[in-house]
Amino acid sequence: MTQACPGAACFELLGKKWSAYIVWSLLDGPRRFTEILGTAPGLRDRVLSHRLKELEAAGILTRSRYAEAPPRVEYELTDVGRELRPVIESMERWGRRWASAVRD
Repeated sequence: MTQACPGAACFELLGKKWSAYIVWSLLDGPRRFTEILGTAPGLRDRVLSHRLKELEAAGILTRSRYAEAPPRVEYELTDVGRELRPVIESMERWGRRWASAVRD
């Protein structure tokens, strides 16, 4: 009997288009919807909304709504989400090396 890869849950979560990018954009602290959208060229608001809901349901981030006029909503990584920092940073380093190797 073949056992699933121990990292399968992480691969599935971060493997969805834009999910790792969203986590990366929140590593430095809370951001508003439009700020996240602005960090990812090509990301559409409908997809971002869907991914944010998925990441919130997975316990990776929280959504905070502030009773202001106009209402303000911010997204922030949870402790579990912040634990992804070394994973995201490792992916970033690998991506730089890979891009450099492809150029050379």
